[in-house]
Amino acid sequence: LEHGLHRIVPFVVVPIFGFANAGVPLAGLSAATLVEPLTLGVAAGLVAGKLVGVFGSSALAIRLGLADLPVNAGWLHMVGISLLCGIGFTMSLFIGLLAFASNVELQDAVKVGILAGSFIAAILGAAVLLMAPAADEAEAD
Repeated sequence: LEHGLHRIVPFVVVPIFGFANAGVPLAGLSAATLVEPLTLGVAAGLVAGKLVGVFGSSALAIRLGLADLPVNAGWLHMVGISLLCGIGFTMSLFIGLLAFASNVELQDAVKVGILAGSFIAAILGAAVLLMAPAADEAEAD
């Protein structure tokens, strides 16, 4: 039973658990919430911020000789993984709820931004990794 559940837990159970515990109020959610500057900023931070930060620091370390590009991976793989780093609830929620502790409406906007940003990061990261060359082709890079 444990081995049978091993594959679905990280891809199905954990995301559902995270979403259920995020406390995002879906009732009363409007399109206006999705385009609020705070919501867009949080989502953009998760997607673009992680891409720039993770990919940039990794590329810099590799270029300076402090690290090596992983075996069987190319730069496109690094971009995809950097995008996937934008998926995250725990610290984003923690910081967002602390930053707006006295304003529930702003907390809700942060939560929506985290969900939207995580979803966008997951889709973009998966798309980039699906476009990346196979491991044996990446070695030629």
